[in-house]
Amino acid sequence: MTTNTDISKLMADIGARAKAATAELASATAERKHAALISAAEAVWKNREAIMEANAKDMIYGRDKGLSDAMMDRLMLDEARIQAMVDGLRAVAEQADPVGAVLAEWDQPSGLHIKRVRTPLGVIGVIYESRPNVTADAGALCLKAGNAVILRGGSEGFNSSTAIHACLQQGLRDANLPQDAIQLVPTRDRAAVQEMLTMTDTIDVIVPRGGKGLVGLVQREARVPVFAHLEGIVHIYIDAAADPEKALKIVLNAKTRRTGICGAAECILIHEDVARTLGQGLIRALLDAGVEVRADGVLAQIDGTTQAQDSDWGCEYLDMIIAAKTVTGVDDAIAHIRKFGSNHTDCIVTEDAKAVETFMNRLDSAILMHNASTQFADGGEFGMGAEIGIATGKMHARGPVGAEQLTSFKYLVTGDGTVRA
Repeated sequence: MTTNTDISKLMADIGARAKAATAELASATAERKHAALISAAEAVWKNREAIMEANAKDMIYGRDKGLSDAMMDRLMLDEARIQAMVDGLRAVAEQADPVGAVLAEWDQPSGLHIKRVRTPLGVIGVIYESRPNVTADAGALCLKAGNAVILRGGSEGFNSSTAIHACLQQGLRDANLPQDAIQLVPTRDRAAVQEMLTMTDTIDVIVPRGGKGLVGLVQREARVPVFAHLEGIVHIYIDAAADPEKALKIVLNAKTRRTGICGAAECILIHEDVARTLGQGLIRALLDAGVEVRADGVLAQIDGTTQAQDSDWGCEYLDMIIAAKTVTGVDDAIAHIRKFGSNHTDCIVTEDAKAVETFMNRLDSAILMHNASTQFADGGEFGMGAEIGIATGKMHARGPVGAEQLTSFKYLVTGDGTVRA
């Protein structure tokens, strides 16, 4: 039986090895990191059958554990999703290396020449649920930014993550980089999570990726700095000047493409002037697509809808359920989003430029969209190759966290015998 003392020793060893690896990573060339990621991508594709076999074990474990359909969808890997994982690894590999990039450069009257340059954060701890693809995404992004990473995947994805991690390690070996640069916690024991949250000597930042329970736990108990968002309570406001065809495509895609991701729409706000026309059409289309619509006011009069309760505003369903409400205009929509949103992603559908300007300027979500599906709230879709998560806080990183967001900076100051008066 594994004891807490054993877990403490295990995590202390993992942390020490990760910290030691950062010394070599800090000076690793862009070419070696590129080679490691390309080799890892090739290994993932070559071993796709083994990864899917491991995932099949996890799917059985997940069903036995009683995971929701949305969580099971996050857990599942097929050849198309493995191909997407490979594409993400390659995309990150081909990006410009952020480490050493000059962010600003200037001369002072004192004679000093000053440069601000990107530098790795150090050791990053990533704690995630269900999504085994995070193993590849997080490993790739941390490596690209010159960081060592400690991955602690959810118990339900343990076999899949282990198989993917082996491919990442192959890439490191092939590029002659330290294998301790990407480590996977080799236990399902939850005590490992508690250890990570207090490893201030070896972990520089924690990134939780999962449900409200996990992220809330991390934010409450971590002594290490955290990049996190609690929920993706995503709103779409349908303005009176919305194009009906665009609105229909956007709403259906935003809700039904994948209900279990944080960019899935959870509430649709419809201008009262179009509630009985465009609004009714949107509600019926959602119902026809198998979505349960919890509506208020005139929208609740549509056959097939369910009367919305107070608890439906500000709810992250992660399922084929959406809340629907009428509003008097863009200001009313903004007020609702401010009260019930989570500062993650919100969208306006309209052809009115003034309404767009008001929506974009007065809301402070990490991602604001105009006439586009909220399912694009993803680092890969932002050109980052992949993401380690979406941060809704305002310190350091915000929005999709890619390789650049996993860096800090330092100042390089040059003089010529310069002294201060």
